[in-house]
Amino acid sequence: MKIRTLVAAVFLAVGATSTYAQNDCKANSSISHEAVKAGSLKDAYAPCMAVLNECPTLRYYTFTDATKILKAFLQDIKDRKSADYKKYFDELMMVHDKKMQYLPEFEVKYNGKGIPSAAEALGTKAVDYLQFAPQADLNQAYAWLKESVEGAKANSAGAVLHFFLETSMNKVKANTDHTDQFFQDYLLASQCVDEAIATETKPNKKANLEGIKENLVAMFIQSGVADCESLQNIYGPKVEENKADSAFLKKTITILKMMKCNESEVYFKASDYLYRIDPTADAAVGVAYMYFKKGDYTTAVKYFDEALNMETDDAKKAEMAYATALALFSAKKYVDTKKYCLKALSYKADYGQPYILIAHAYASSPRWSDEDPIWNKATYYVVLDKLRKAKAVDPSVAADADEAIRKYAPYAPAAKDFFMLGKVAGQSITIGGWIGETTTIR
Repeated sequence: MKIRTLVAAVFLAVGATSTYAQNDCKANSSISHEAVKAGSLKDAYAPCMAVLNECPTLRYYTFTDATKILKAFLQDIKDRKSADYKKYFDELMMVHDKKMQYLPEFEVKYNGKGIPSAAEALGTKAVDYLQFAPQADLNQAYAWLKESVEGAKANSAGAVLHFFLETSMNKVKANTDHTDQFFQDYLLASQCVDEAIATETKPNKKANLEGIKENLVAMFIQSGVADCESLQNIYGPKVEENKADSAFLKKTITILKMMKCNESEVYFKASDYLYRIDPTADAAVGVAYMYFKKGDYTTAVKYFDEALNMETDDAKKAEMAYATALALFSAKKYVDTKKYCLKALSYKADYGQPYILIAHAYASSPRWSDEDPIWNKATYYVVLDKLRKAKAVDPSVAADADEAIRKYAPYAPAAKDFFMLGKVAGQSITIGGWIGETTTIR
């Protein structure tokens, strides 16, 4: 009887202690969370850390609060070598580690709502590590960020993608052997953003993602390691080694196109090899450029047409059609130049460059009439019309259009030159021949 009574007493005591501890945790959680919301971070610190130590799975926001408190403390300490700074930094890293430890429990508890994946949480830790570590280990930060981005993919936070690419760039500066990996890291980060943009429906979030992508592009270009000569040296041997690897060849072509290395030998080779095993639109364009550089414009146009037929994205089709027009212009095939410029405009109406190229084609072959020479000079009216149209639809080409206007304007006739033909300013006239445009005397 005495034994039963003792056992019952022990269970009651344990239960009371457990209940007391649970109540204490809830009280500390409430106190710290309210203090954080009120901005009293110093008052929130002790109860928040107590909750993390005694009942870490009570509420997920405890980790968010703790991170906010510790980061604020670290920002206020100027001496990163001080004991206090090291203490708070170590605690910040501990908070991240403990959060990742209990993520599976929170996932179940909250049914996944508002709970990051392990990869996302690791990325957040890496960003805080880079920002607050007294002396960050570049390789450690990169390893965490790479693991995070590869795991989270399109769910990666913008800050994580930014620091991932920046850290990779810094590794290149420390050791150029990392250059190729830096290029691959850029492609990975860009792919993550592109996928996120494609699925985002809220305009403000989509705009933010597009801003992140622009920052990644700027960082890549400004890295100083991605000029055409260095890309040729890096990828030349690799293309030969991987000429049957379509995934590698596609990545290589993407980088070379982005850096406008369309005339490099490695771009031609990569495109040629890819076309043989997987004739994509990008591969066909690369082969077309190869023949274009060799002066075989007929074959170049053949491959450009193949690319146009395979491509489904209108913006890319517009670029391909314009590239075809440039090849034809180089071959002095002005009628076909105009034809492909108009194709480009049918895919993208606000594309200024095709209008400028049509203007150059007209100016390169202004003769269409054997009557009074004034009619041939009137061709320059439509030249100027196209250049002004280019500026109107696409302000980004204004400088090129203005330069061409200054070049061709002196060749245009004055209204008085039409006096003997019975024509006056403001009257419409038709430029015949292959041009076939209506314009106005001025």
